Amino acid sequence: MTNALVPDTTRIGLLARIEAKPEHVREVEELLTGALALAREEAGTTVWFALRLGTTTFGIFDAFATEEGRQAHLQGKIAAALMERAPELLAEAPEILPVDVLAAKLS
Repeated sequence: MTNALVPDTTRIGLLARIEAKPEHVREVEELLTGALALAREEAGTTVWFALRLGTTTFGIFDAFATEEGRQAHLQGKIAAALMERAPELLAEAPEILPVDVLAAKLS
């Protein structure tokens, strides 16, 4: 079923919550801001945001037109870089939730 409130390019997404170890907040921030270049390389990732939610809490929201795009992102360079450094930088494993986009304004 087509939803006129959501552009075709942003039908599904991922919402991740990332809790940094207090002594590694700056490194997590740098990892996330540096990941923008990698997100730009992903053809299936149509929207990508890195967020600060609190002193040590960060987030990522991204959206995709297809499930294939979402799965490619989960298997891509950003996820690999985050998981490689997770034991060192993060207080706990990232919480990654698949989401359906209900409505969106993109411009």
